[in-house]
Formats: sequence, structure tokens, C-alpha cells
Amino acid sequence: MELEKKTFDFLRALDKHNERTWFKEHKPIYDDCLANAKNVFEEILKKLEIHDRIEQQKVYRIYRDIRFSKDKTPYNPRFATDYRRLGNDRSCDYFLQVKPNESVVIGGIWLPEKDRLLRIRKEIAIDDSEFREILSDKTFIHYFGDKFEGEELKTGPKGFDKNHRAIDLLKKKSYLAIRKFSDEEVLSEHFIEEVDQTFKAMRPMFDLISDILSTNLNGEPI
Repeated sequence: MELEKKTFDFLRALDKHNERTWFKEHKPIYDDCLANAKNVFEEILKKLEIHDRIEQQKVYRIYRDIRFSKDKTPYNPRFATDYRRLGNDRSCDYFLQVKPNESVVIGGIWLPEKDRLLRIRKEIAIDDSEFREILSDKTFIHYFGDKFEGEELKTGPKGFDKNHRAIDLLKKKSYLAIRKFSDEEVLSEHFIEEVDQTFKAMRPMFDLISDILSTNLNGEPI
């Protein structure tokens, strides 16, 4: 099972002709490409379920909500999915987007609620060593580099020492691991396996954040 070249060719064409008349004329091609993408996503899910518990898979619609957007093009020329982990204590999810020149895997916790973000920051302020271990791990660096991605404050958050040794982590508003894929990598026969290995490399980060958010500062279950 591979993502077919025709699927990328359709997305490139849609990016160039992003309007409803063109899409309607090419709807049968879109349906075939969507089926191809869904098959790839399903194969990835099968591999993921070998080493993690997944509650739900969501495939994003290609139709854009333009009501409050300056960009009024009606379609997002991509195929994307996410995999929600099973259990309230599993706080991070997996996301995959296939899009010409913009294919990416993202995992972690994105803009968590205020109390959850505060809980993570308090843990970091007390002891950032487990986060540092993840960021210095060779496997994590191989796939994602040596830092967490995501939005961050320009200065330290209110209530925390602006000169704290872990101010780089405390400023984060999201904690994400991101790996970009070239078009050649996406169309390769090894793509599904590479995505699965990338998901595996996220697990230490997922497990740490989930453990923090399911316990209090004494490490006791909430």
C-alpha cells in the first residue's frame, strides 16, 4: 500500500484551480484520490495499534470553512488525519498531513487549557530533567531535532521566575514534535513504515506529558 502519484498530482492541480466549478468537474478523480489516502491512513492505524491504544481516527474534510477567513478559496489541497489515543490520561495525539511540499507529522499537546498548561509548567519549574532527557535522546533528535515546537510567549509566564533555568520550556504554549516529509519520501514505498517509526519516537514525550496531567505535584493520581 502506497500513496499514489496521482493523488499528489490532484492536490497540485487543486491548489492551482481552487474553485468549485473545477472541483465539481474533477470530483470522480478526487473520490479516487481520497480513497487512496484513506487506505494509507488505515494501514498506518493498523501499525499504530500494535504499540498504542487508539480511540478514534478522524480524516479531515477537504472543504474549508471560509466564514471567518481572509482566504476565501473553498478547498484545502491536502489529505490529513489524526489519531486520538484511548483514555482520559492520554493527553497527546498523532496528526498526519500529506500535501505537496508541506507533508508533515505532528504529535504532542497543542494549546492545552489554562489549568493543564499551568500543571505542565509547574512540573517543569520543579524539575525539568525528564524533558531534557527526551530532548537529548538520539532517537528524538533524529526525527525531530533538539527542541519542542509550538507557540510560545515572548517572555516568561506570569508567576514564574523570568530567569529560571528552564525558561525556554516554561514559555511554551504548546509542546509538539514535528517531522516534515519531502514529496519523494511521501511517495516512497517506505512511507507508512517511516510514519509509524516517527510516531513511536514521540512516545516518551507523550508518556511524560500524560503522566504529569494525570497526577498532582506529589505524583499521586488525580
